[in-house]
Amino acid sequence: MQATAYTFDPDTRTGQVLLDDGTPVPFDAAAFDAGGLLLLRSGQRVRLEVGEKPAADGIPHITLITLQTF
Repeated sequence: MQATAYTFDPDTRTGQVLLDDGTPVPFDAAAFDAGGLLLLRSGQRVRLEVGEKPAADGIPHITLITLQTF
């Protein structure tokens, strides 16, 4: 799945991405660390991996976030 980086807090290594339909989805430090990134800037295209089960509210649980390569 692909998305666009929306927010990122380097202190907590958490943030949000925007799916292509505009839906904001949060990610946690574990997902950020799994991708091996050091920094994320708003507007960067990212590749996501999501867990098998969405959260109770239907929002996907991001398990990995890394830069989208072309």
